[in-house]
Amino acid sequence: MYLQHFGLAQYPFSLTPNTRFFLKLPSHQEAFNSLVRALLDDGNFSKIVGEVGTGKTMLCRMVLNALGNHPNRFVTAYIPHPILGEDDLLEAIADELSIARSTSLQVGELIKLISAEVIKADKAGKHTILFIDEAQAIPEESLNAIYLLTQAQTNSKRPLQVILFGQPELDVLLESPMLSQLEQGISFSYKLEPMDRDAVEAYLQHRLVKSGFSGAALFNTAAVDLLHEASGGIPRMVNILCHKSLMVAFGKGDRLITNSHVEKAIADTEIVAPKKPTWRQRLFS
Repeated sequence: MYLQHFGLAQYPFSLTPNTRFFLKLPSHQEAFNSLVRALLDDGNFSKIVGEVGTGKTMLCRMVLNALGNHPNRFVTAYIPHPILGEDDLLEAIADELSIARSTSLQVGELIKLISAEVIKADKAGKHTILFIDEAQAIPEESLNAIYLLTQAQTNSKRPLQVILFGQPELDVLLESPMLSQLEQGISFSYKLEPMDRDAVEAYLQHRLVKSGFSGAALFNTAAVDLLHEASGGIPRMVNILCHKSLMVAFGKGDRLITNSHVEKAIADTEIVAPKKPTWRQRLFS
C-alpha cells in the first residue's frame, strides 16, 4: 500500500507480535532478564502483568525463543488461549509435550500422565516450562489443576515451572481462596508499564529501521508528542495510530508525518487513551 512511497520493505506497525521487532526498552528488557533469572530458581510460578497491548505476548515469545536455543536443557509448552475446562486444558498441555495417549482420560489420569512426563524429562536433565498467555481468562478449576501439576517432585526439586502472562484481572483471579496456595508459590512478579514519550520515539525509529527505512525522521516532533498522548504509551495503540497516519500521509502524497496526519488517524480510531485534562479544564471542572 504505502511501502514503496516511504521506502519500506515491510509494514512496520503490524499488530501481529514479531520478535524481530522486539525493542530492548528498559522495562521490557528488565522483565526479560528477571524472568530468565527466575527460571533458574526453584519457584513454581512467575507472573507478568500488563494492560492490553503492552507487549506481554511479544515478551512471552522472546523467552520461548531464548529457551528454544537450548533444547537439551529445556522442554517448553505454550498455551495461548486458556479459556478451557480442566480436562481440555490438560489435554492441550499433553499435546504440547507430545505425550501419546490412545483414549480420552479423566482429569486425575491426565495429571498423573503429565507429571510422569515432566519427571522423566527432569531425570534426563531437562527442565519443563509451561507458558500460559492471557491467563486472566483461565477458569479457577483449570488453574488449580495447573497448580497440582507443579507438585510433582523428584529427589532434587520440583521439575515444572509455570509462567503466567495476563492482564491486571489476573491479580484479581489469584486472590480467590481456591488459588491461595498457587499465589503463595509465585516467586517472581513483574508489571509491564506503558512507554514514556522518549520510549515511543525510540520505538517508532526502531520498527521503521527494522522495516527497511533509511531516511531522516519520518515522524516530526509534534506527531510523536501526539502519538504518545493519544496512545497512552501502549505499543498496540501506537501501532494502530502509526499505520493509519502513514495511510493518511500516503493518500496526500506527503513524506513526513505531522500531527495533522496523526489527528486524522485518531479521529478514525474508536479506542484511544483518554487525554489528560489541561490545567484550565481541571481548574473549572
